[in-house]
Amino acid sequence: MSKQPTRRREADNEAKSVLRVLRVSPRKLDLVAATIRGKKAASAVNELAFSRKRIAIDVRKALSSAIANAENNHNLDVDRLIVAEASVGKGLVMKRFHTRGRGRSAGIVKPFSQLTIVVRERAQAEDK
Repeated sequence: MSKQPTRRREADNEAKSVLRVLRVSPRKLDLVAATIRGKKAASAVNELAFSRKRIAIDVRKALSSAIANAENNHNLDVDRLIVAEASVGKGLVMKRFHTRGRGRSAGIVKPFSQLTIVVRERAQAEDK
């Protein structure tokens, strides 16, 4: 008696990857994610490779993972992939304090975030 396998949440022409614990604020991560939304997968990887943002390295790894999932697990054509979704969510928050003058302290918030990238294979009619 084993459990039934869970059904796939994505469509048949989609693949995704999720990065759970990224040490960057969601606002900064969304700036990088916004640059790749809706672009072809190859040009998005190229743009992230030359981005000056620190977190672009991790976003590129997640995008490469989504592309590899599409190719190896779902038999999708890599040349026809587009970045359908690049969503950013909040993660946990580390709270620290900074000692100030006269016995006071100030709070410091160190946020984490998560990134979900969904790549979709375009139909043949859209290629032209």
